[in-house]
Amino acid sequence: MDGSAGSYWELRFDEQGGIAAGGEDTATLVGQIRDSGTQDVFVMSHGWGNSEAAADQLYTAMFNLIQSSPGVPSSARYLGVYWPSLWFPDAPEEQQRDLPRARDMAPPPPGQADAAVSGKAIAKSLAGGFSGSDRDDVKRMGKLVDQGLKGVAAGESPAVQQQRLDEFHGLLGKVFATTPAQGATTEEDAGETALFTTDDPRDAYEKLSVVMGSAPPESDVQGIGDFFGKVWNGAKDALRVGSYYQMKGRAGDIGRSGLASFLVALQTSAPTVRVHLIGHSFGARLVAFSLAGIASPEQSPVASLNLVQGAFSHWSFSDGSTDIGIQGALSGFQNRVKGPLCATYSTADWAVGNWYPKASFLSQQDNQDSDGADRWGGMGSDGYRGVTAHDFSLPLNGQEVFVAGEFHRADGNFVISDTSQSSFAGAHSDIQKPEVAAFIVAAARAGGGR
Repeated sequence: MDGSAGSYWELRFDEQGGIAAGGEDTATLVGQIRDSGTQDVFVMSHGWGNSEAAADQLYTAMFNLIQSSPGVPSSARYLGVYWPSLWFPDAPEEQQRDLPRARDMAPPPPGQADAAVSGKAIAKSLAGGFSGSDRDDVKRMGKLVDQGLKGVAAGESPAVQQQRLDEFHGLLGKVFATTPAQGATTEEDAGETALFTTDDPRDAYEKLSVVMGSAPPESDVQGIGDFFGKVWNGAKDALRVGSYYQMKGRAGDIGRSGLASFLVALQTSAPTVRVHLIGHSFGARLVAFSLAGIASPEQSPVASLNLVQGAFSHWSFSDGSTDIGIQGALSGFQNRVKGPLCATYSTADWAVGNWYPKASFLSQQDNQDSDGADRWGGMGSDGYRGVTAHDFSLPLNGQEVFVAGEFHRADGNFVISDTSQSSFAGAHSDIQKPEVAAFIVAAARAGGGR
């Protein structure tokens, strides 16, 4: 690999942030970058999905779009970050076809589509991101969901259902509640823990299914049996919340330990190389949290930061001086970026704008004096919050002025807009666009890339 758009370097991490087995070691990779003669390296991290093929497709598409974008630095090279994220499936296509459609034949509502996914399918998609007993526990939770729904159809007794539910909730807490989420001690990222620690899972899951939209229609409710139908659909939603929490924690840990160490080593070995960080979804959290692992601005090679539909708190860089008063986990670390700090957002991103704040629904109930969407919202829904930011729109018109060391948020509603890709995520992954690449290149040029 020579670092070109068609043969980009690969940096592979395990779930603790160490170099994954078989991956290129840091010293070798740093040496290759130094010896290539490049002055600008675009480093991108994928979001959810532990499929290597999906990450390959994303990097190939985005790096070629960047390479083809006017003004890209002449010596630009590229690096893709691989990390063990989790994936939660959309409803099977054949089941989506059977769901009621609106007059415009739009995809079914996300919660309704999610209810069609079996517990077995959920467990299969999540299990690859775990090892040992945790993997076995995830599979067991999927089996309990399917058994619970069969029990509803068979008219099983509430006592048997409750026993099964108690087992499920115990496993949920065991697998997810102890996840070492980077920054979880700060208020903006601790919302999900209320679900894992509740002492009334039947009530919590039932409410969660209503909030997420996976509950059966109200007209179909007929007694305690169907109530457990809501509960078990809520259990599926709880697994999604768990996967969110796990990915946030893992992305933060890998960014702060693994990617940060690599960046410091690169700065030491090749101090003239500028790094342009790009992260999509939870990969945005990974690259952003790498700033917190760099001890001082002098040790940082980061020339620009690009958070593309970031799936982490929009308060992350806030200093706490807003009316809500949330101090973000990354407050003060923006000085590790020598150029602009940029973020895209779109209301068509259902994963971040709709589901992300709902994952903290129990904590929202505990904070009735605050607006839930505001307090628990994600970066990809409205960009940076709690900081002064320059506002742009995609596509850029060429008149924008990027300022080094300051925040910039780009309204992507005219570009990141295709909701047909996913009944769950909407346009969350609709980012492989020349307009997005042009935004990244503009930020890189403002960060010194020429």
